[in-house]
Amino acid sequence: MIGLTRLNGTRITINALLIETIEEMPDTLITLTTGKKLHVLEKSSEVISLVQRYLQTIGAIAATTYKSEQTEETSS
Repeated sequence: MIGLTRLNGTRITINALLIETIEEMPDTLITLTTGKKLHVLEKSSEVISLVQRYLQTIGAIAATTYKSEQTEETSS
């Protein structure tokens, strides 16, 4: 889960795994896999960093990196 700020200043916590797209217009528009759209104050780069940090905490990035490193070593 990541914490973001709606345009009206209220905080919202969303499931980072449900993010489908992030568009930066004057504000940032996040579209979830459920079809729901959220406008937030954070820039897309900030949202991406939050998602990456979240994935690291749950081990998703480490597992993916480890698996791709193994694949590269066996193909050499």
